[in-house]
Formats: sequence, C-alpha cells, structure tokens
Amino acid sequence: MKYEWRKKEKELYLPSAKPTKIVVPPLKYFTLMGKGNPNSEAFKESVEALYALSYAIRMLPKKGTTPEGYYEYTVFPLEGVWDLDEVGRQLKQLDKDRLVYKLMIRQPDFVSDDLFSMAKELTAKKISEDLLLSAKFEEIEEGLCVQCMHIGDYDSEPETFSKMHDFCSANNITRTDKRHREIYISDPRKTEATKLKTVLRFKAK
Repeated sequence: MKYEWRKKEKELYLPSAKPTKIVVPPLKYFTLMGKGNPNSEAFKESVEALYALSYAIRMLPKKGTTPEGYYEYTVFPLEGVWDLDEVGRQLKQLDKDRLVYKLMIRQPDFVSDDLFSMAKELTAKKISEDLLLSAKFEEIEEGLCVQCMHIGDYDSEPETFSKMHDFCSANNITRTDKRHREIYISDPRKTEATKLKTVLRFKAK
C-alpha cells in the first residue's frame, strides 16, 4: 500500500476553509533558505532542487538501494515559511523583493543523514553546487498552530489571515510568530489561480 499524505494526514494538509487549531509534531524536512521575489529564477531553482532531492530518495529502490524501513509513498508537497527583512517590515505595502523564505519538502520517517548525503550525490549533476551546499536536512517542530485552507490566488491571502486573526481573538489564542507557513497543495502550473489550494498556518499559544 502506497502512503498517500492526502488520505492519511488530512488534518495537516487538507484542513477546512474555516480556521482551526492544530498541534504539529516534529517532522523531517529537506530545506533551503532564500530571499527576494518568489517570481524569480532563484526561487524556481530552489524549488526544483528540493524536488530533485526528494525524488532521489523516493526512487532509491529503482537505483538498487532499498533503505531500512522504506515504504512506497507520494512525495510530500512544497512548503514555505515566509518573513520580511528589516526594511520590508517597516513598509506599509508588501514589497516582494524584501521577502525572506525557507522552502522545504517533508521527508518520510526512514530518511537519515546518510540518505540525505546519498540524495545529494545522485542529484549533483542536476543541482548547482551552491544549492547543494546550502540544502539542509532537519527536524522541525511547529507545536500549537492556527491554520486554514486558503482557496484562491496568493495575493488574496490577507483575507484568510484576517479570518484566522478573528478566530484567535474569539478563542483566547495569541499568534506568537510574525512568520507564517504556506503549504502548496495545488500545482500553480496546472491550476487556475482562483482554485489554488494553500494551507496557511502560524504558531500560536
């Protein structure tokens, strides 16, 4: 049986379009830091690098290596944690060139440092040396968060964040981090902007 995150972990990846609370456990990720406009070539290259590393792990059995604990699974969706630099935080309008981000793709539990090194070796011809050196394998624990499914283009996200802040006010919850996480459930190359599904999430207490 193939492990399908869409079916097995709906709470994490397919929440309701109404804000809810969730406790997110420690999970393993391949990550890359970046800054600037997400419409840039550098952003696209980072996304491609993370997918290349993730697929290298998934395809290991086809390359003759079956890691201990390996199981068939669907590669997890791209995620990003978004922030602004010091200047960007002072501006009244969002300046996308001032964005600071950490992109990531979750990995199955059996992935180890050794397998990450193996993935980097297998993708060395596809990924620039800079990105390979910058890529990290880390465990991240978000803990208590408020999240909501946003349906629509990325520029209309403030409407959903507004609903999430109202939910916090009504339920005695405080947002604890100015950064937020986005999980890209839809492929923007194949989905109309008005139908894009993106999980929005921020840390809370």
